[in-house]
Amino acid sequence: MDRPVTKIGLSPIAWPDARLFVLGSLPGDASLAARRYYAHPTNQFWRLLGGAIGEDLAALDYDQRLARLAERRIGLWDVIASAQREGSLDQAIREARHNRIADLREDFPDLRAIAFNGAAAAAIGRKLIGPASDRIALVELPSSSAANTRPLAEKAAAWAGLAAYLRD
Repeated sequence: MDRPVTKIGLSPIAWPDARLFVLGSLPGDASLAARRYYAHPTNQFWRLLGGAIGEDLAALDYDQRLARLAERRIGLWDVIASAQREGSLDQAIREARHNRIADLREDFPDLRAIAFNGAAAAAIGRKLIGPASDRIALVELPSSSAANTRPLAEKAAAWAGLAAYLRD
C-alpha cells in the first residue's frame, strides 16, 4: 500500500495589528496547488467570512480579498504545518506537525479572538493554545468545507459572531 503524500501548509497571512485569526486544519489539495487559502470553488469560506464582515469577499480576486483582510485586521493560518494525507479530508490526516499557534497570543498584542474553522482545527488548536483568556476568545466555527453539509444559513449565523471582535 502506498503511503499518503506529505502535504506542507501555507504561510500565515498576518498583519501586526491583527484582531482576529481564523485557523483551519490543513489546506486541501486545491488550495495547496494554487498556494492560496480556501481556493476550492465549493469551499464557502469567503462567503461566510464576507457575510460576517459585511463585504462580498467571494466576488473579489484573491489579492483584493487579502487587502480587505488587512483593512479589517484579520489573519489566516492553520493549526497543522504539515502532515501525511491522501486527498483533502481532515479524517485522513496522519503524522501531523503543528504550527506554533500558541505564539499568536504574544506576537499580536491587539488580538481579540482566535476562530477555528471546523472541528479538527478546534480540537487541535485548543490543545496547542490552551484555555481562552480575558483578552483572547477562542471561537469554534462550523467548517466552511463543502464536506460539512450543514445548511449555509446555519453556518453563516455562527460565523456572523466574528464581527464583534473587529469593532472598535
